[in-house]
Amino acid sequence: MATARTLRQSDFEKPKPVYVVWETTLRCDHACAHCGSRAGPYTRDSELNTEEQLEVADALIRIGTREVTLIGGEAYLRGDIYRLIEYLTAGGIRVTMQSGGRGLTLDRCRRLKDAGMAAVGVSIDGPAIVHDRLRASLGSHMAGMRALENLREVGLITTSNIQVNRLNMKHLRETAEQLRARGVRIWRAQLTVPMGRAADQPDWIVQPHEIPQIIDTLAELQRECIARAREEGVPLERAFHITLGNNMGYFGPHEQLLRSRPGGSESHWSGCQAGRFVLGIESDGKIKGCPSLPTAPYIGGNIRDTDLETIWNETEELTFVRTRTEDELWGFCKGCYYAEICRAGCSFTTHCTLGRRGNNPFCYHRATQLARRGLRERIVQKQVAEGVPYDFGRFEIVEEPLPTS
Repeated sequence: MATARTLRQSDFEKPKPVYVVWETTLRCDHACAHCGSRAGPYTRDSELNTEEQLEVADALIRIGTREVTLIGGEAYLRGDIYRLIEYLTAGGIRVTMQSGGRGLTLDRCRRLKDAGMAAVGVSIDGPAIVHDRLRASLGSHMAGMRALENLREVGLITTSNIQVNRLNMKHLRETAEQLRARGVRIWRAQLTVPMGRAADQPDWIVQPHEIPQIIDTLAELQRECIARAREEGVPLERAFHITLGNNMGYFGPHEQLLRSRPGGSESHWSGCQAGRFVLGIESDGKIKGCPSLPTAPYIGGNIRDTDLETIWNETEELTFVRTRTEDELWGFCKGCYYAEICRAGCSFTTHCTLGRRGNNPFCYHRATQLARRGLRERIVQKQVAEGVPYDFGRFEIVEEPLPTS
């Protein structure tokens, strides 16, 4: 096994897959109605076997990866997950996992921790009545909450993700309270994107003009969390806090509040990191610059056919962020004040919504600027998705007068 060297600040001076999200299987014990990969009870054809996975792990160690997040489907449904965790950890890589939590029994949580798992995120998409509908599984919310308790009992750091959509956007406060009560450290909010099964539910997708309301609510909750931590004497770096995923926010008044870790240095959106410091691996060995990117337009190669270094350094599908210019921008984003650094926000969100990158309607700054002119935007589905993992259809943007009410 290759040995990971110590990472220094100089490691971030050139593109490198510092953070990798690895879909180890498409098999899942859920079949969520908003799942971008359309995961379910069956594996993807020709998934990497154990030895092939360890060869990929060697390549990640060799190339300088710092952290790997294992996903599925459900990564824990592979019996060899413990061996993979041990291997990556022995190579100096921090290993985490994102899960729906349905099968995270106390025994399984202990085995994950003993193998070297550093932290686990359990996705909770609102209160039970909403979460179970989105997960297409009655009792799913209860199982997720129990998973958080089991993980905490064995001493693992717990986080949680939420996909914000029109079913749960009014339930953010109660969801935050439930997670805080169970010892969750970080709650990460991102938008449901019309990819995979979510593309089959266009009415669930947040409308662009609803973005400020959502972000304002999250910012209010964040301020309350910070104030509560100070009252209780909890160090801010260890307190429950809220952060934005890559497809939310963008240069509104709460940008730094929701992208900076409390007690740490201030941060803001600095552009898509796909193929720059982020890498995605699909369970059959396909490589792309971000785990969320749709498969067809963004696969740079397969690890079975080409070595990882070549795919990372030489394929256009992985280098597009490093080489693109503002010429790619169109629509509102082309003339935006933040165009140079933002580059239309999240690439996967724009491509899956509008069929190409370069124009992002899900933007706080954009929605508020249009509102000042008495306008708002809606998206309308024009083409349905094909019905395969990581697929998408196409929406169009409709600009209309802001209702007086």
